[in-house]
Amino acid sequence: MNTASKSISSQAISAETRAQAQDLLHFIDASPSPWHAVHSVEQRLLAQGFKELQEEERWKLEAGGSYYVVRAGASIIAFKLGQKLLAETGFRMIGAHTDSPGLRLKTHAAHKSDGLLRLGVEIYGGPILATFTDRDLSLAGRVNIRSAKGFNTRLIKFDQPLVRLPNLAIHMNRDVNEQGLKLNKQTELPLLFGIAYDKLSAREQFMEHLAAALGVNTNQILNYEFNVFDTQQGTFWGAEQEFIANSQLDNLASCHAALTALLASDKPDATVIAAFFDHEEVGSESAAGAGGSFAADVIDRISISLELDEEAQHCTAAKSLFISADMAHAFQPNFPHAYEPNHHVMVNAGPVIKTNSNQRYSTSADTAARFMTLCESAGVPFQHYTHRTDLGCGSTIGPIIASRLGVASVDVGSPMWAMHSLRESAGVQDVGYMIAVMKAVFNS
Repeated sequence: MNTASKSISSQAISAETRAQAQDLLHFIDASPSPWHAVHSVEQRLLAQGFKELQEEERWKLEAGGSYYVVRAGASIIAFKLGQKLLAETGFRMIGAHTDSPGLRLKTHAAHKSDGLLRLGVEIYGGPILATFTDRDLSLAGRVNIRSAKGFNTRLIKFDQPLVRLPNLAIHMNRDVNEQGLKLNKQTELPLLFGIAYDKLSAREQFMEHLAAALGVNTNQILNYEFNVFDTQQGTFWGAEQEFIANSQLDNLASCHAALTALLASDKPDATVIAAFFDHEEVGSESAAGAGGSFAADVIDRISISLELDEEAQHCTAAKSLFISADMAHAFQPNFPHAYEPNHHVMVNAGPVIKTNSNQRYSTSADTAARFMTLCESAGVPFQHYTHRTDLGCGSTIGPIIASRLGVASVDVGSPMWAMHSLRESAGVQDVGYMIAVMKAVFNS
């Protein structure tokens, strides 16, 4: 870590940083699914004059132009063409992911049980399941609706609490405080949706509710994908309101920081890219994930449009830098045994550089040093994180993108508590820190 203090006084948090943290909370509240997250990103890009590109059409890019392209509704890549030649500067890229671990509705979710209507769910990624109990949950996703040309897809978000996972009373689970809440993933996760009607099947009852919300007939609905989300909005907390709490901080906080930095970049020398991928929490191996061709396709098409020959493309890759932005584990003093003792990461103390010798993170000594100098140029403190050797280490899109594109890469993230909980926490000051260093990345 550099010489910056390991803690930050709340008095040092500026009005600008608080506004950035509030904007992050609004961004997350508007993005209860990866499809909504991409829509939120898209709306901000359009407001700043970005032009949408279609993958099935030829691209004609203009010097200094700002563009974006969406794949599969849940991944989006936005970029600004630089003022200098690509082969001279390379790309400056920041990547994050739009998905978060949680629960998704099954295809035939609705079923009756003892007079109640329940919705069956699948587990997406690795959520802390116990945190879904006794919360004001609802559904957000996308629905395929018949049209004259086949079908169209509409986003939908139920703002009111719609479903719930009630806990079992302690009188029937006496050891819950000693052994923890253990839920059978098949039989004990179905969500309570309502009182079952005798005159309708479970599916008919659910589809009627969905059709009414969409303003269509039930026979117009072809299919749907739904994410389960917490209706409680994001908030500030702490003695001096120096912390924030919300769902999906992992990893919409990184998306928000990269997007904010991209929108703030003004005529950058290098071509700058913000790439937000779906499916990171389940391995990234999909057409829309970081393991697919999306990033490489966009970079290739930029190079083709700018008439770079093969040699120039290799020069560009060699001069490029990729920042893999994903949240980091902040030290929680109630559980000191879970952390590597010489790498305690503190909330509100700056971005975290993550290193793993087994390439679970993409960071090398060189790329870490490069990020450290960017932090210093932005006046931002930084920290280093290494996982305990006797615990399995998670991974990110960093090693995937680095290997697919052959570019230098570093894994970084803002510190947070309760990663993969339905309700996560982070620091207000760290929101401003990460935006500041990402601006420095795009200006480098």
